[in-house]
Amino acid sequence: CRRAERRLVALAAAEAVSETGRKYVNRLSDLLFVLGRTLNRAGGRGDVLWQKNRERA
Repeated sequence: CRRAERRLVALAAAEAVSETGRKYVNRLSDLLFVLGRTLNRAGGRGDVLWQKNRERA
């Protein structure tokens, strides 16, 4: 969802994009992030820290 948010911001630089749509995607992205953290904590797992130079699986 963060990727979609970044793409929407990039698109907004080139053409008109609904402010409501941008806010919605931002808040949805925040919600999914918080839900992920909550589920990890409930499952006894810690946060997954982002590492810039780590290769993707």
